[in-house]
Amino acid sequence: QVQLVESGGGLVQAGGSLRLSCAASGRTLSTYTVGWFRQAPGKEREFVTAITRSGGSTYYADSAKGRFTISRDNAKNTVYVQMNSLKPEDTAVYYCAATYGSSWPPASGYEYVAWGQGTQVTVSS
Repeated sequence: QVQLVESGGGLVQAGGSLRLSCAASGRTLSTYTVGWFRQAPGKEREFVTAITRSGGSTYYADSAKGRFTISRDNAKNTVYVQMNSLKPEDTAVYYCAATYGSSWPPASGYEYVAWGQGTQVTVSS
């Protein structure tokens, strides 16, 4: 089974940027489509973005489109999300997850078979 570990979260002012990483071990990450989700206090988990095995296709939630960019480096077994123009409403725990990708867009959490522990992103006003 693949194991996923997120990193790169922290505290940033509104308008700033963060780059989150999702590193895999146990199995080669190129086997999977990888998605990012987030969960804010008192809110349901929501989809953010996803990328296919080769990186040929990406998909973004409306809240992330134009501000976030997902990418992957299969040689490093890592997926990234670059988050720019951050807003206070982006504050959440961010999780990466892996799926075999049987549907597109893979925006449902039920499609994913492995999850990381999460990394906290806090955006101040």
